[in-house]
Amino acid sequence: MQPYLFPYIGYFQLMNLADTFVVYDDVQYIKGGWINRNNILVSGERKLFNLSLKNDSTFSNINERFFDVAKFEREKIKLLKTISQSYSKATYFKEAYSLIESILSNSEIQLSEFIIKSIVKINEYLQIDTAILKSSEIEFDKRLKAQERVINLCENLKAQHYINPIGGIELYSKGKFQESGIILNFIKTNEIIYKQFSDNFISNLSIIDVMMFNSPETINKMLNQYELV
Repeated sequence: MQPYLFPYIGYFQLMNLADTFVVYDDVQYIKGGWINRNNILVSGERKLFNLSLKNDSTFSNINERFFDVAKFEREKIKLLKTISQSYSKATYFKEAYSLIESILSNSEIQLSEFIIKSIVKINEYLQIDTAILKSSEIEFDKRLKAQERVINLCENLKAQHYINPIGGIELYSKGKFQESGIILNFIKTNEIIYKQFSDNFISNLSIIDVMMFNSPETINKMLNQYELV
């Protein structure tokens, strides 16, 4: 999986399910994705937040991108203020806000490193102990593309079972993986609904929202609400 900023709960379901989780950090950064932005709940509506990146080549990999230093600290302060104003009355605000504040206090400006460190902290909070590796530090044939690249990565890790988010079901072939002795499955998150401020539930928000309204114990139960296909 590519590194995502405060990703949705399905990301953590996959991480919790896996023995080893590979952060795909040496692939091209695509503008408009979820790598440096996400959604939270503001005044009952879905609200996008973003941490700006330094202008760089559009062909740069994720681990070659950096936050815009001139904006970084201001944007983190603004995000914390928005979270505080929006979630101050949430049941688990104190615990979740303390964690988020700790994450955003990190001065790391390399995009992938900042996100990986944030994921590690969230994992500690949720008691997820899956090993995390970076694809940039694994030896495999990086000249390969798409499905062949993933298969070669699995082969070099001696993986017998690869699990991908359901969004990749049109991209990867179970037959091709089987030819290399690898079982391929896709994880599909079941509908997860929890009490927010109103009865109008807003779904698929950042893990920030999930942590604000649910205890780590409850979230751990949510981590098992999925299907493998």
